[in-house]
Amino acid sequence: MAAGLTLLVLYPVTGDAGGVLWRMALCGAGFGFFQAPNNRAIMSAAPRSRSGAAGGMLAAARLIGQTIGAAAVAILFHAYGEAGSNDALMLAACLALAGGAISVLRLAPKSASTPARS
Repeated sequence: MAAGLTLLVLYPVTGDAGGVLWRMALCGAGFGFFQAPNNRAIMSAAPRSRSGAAGGMLAAARLIGQTIGAAAVAILFHAYGEAGSNDALMLAACLALAGGAISVLRLAPKSASTPARS
């Protein structure tokens, strides 16, 4: 997703709709590759008896993120006009990259604790 957003930032204003379309498709694929496994990890970490609450928290977190994102875009558009669109896309690309990096950290093998020396 970060790559697709970065490519949108770099896309020329005079470009055609096809160029925007495949970049947006890349964003969608990146979102799908992240969101589905992330939701699964969150839901599987919750105890079965609390799965409803975990689903509610997941939906609330998603909605809060969408709301903050929309507000951030509106603020950038208001502050910078049309140039704010590139700033908004770059901010989104940086946040997507940070989210991906944090997600990759979960894949790191757990190190075995070393026994204490006497």
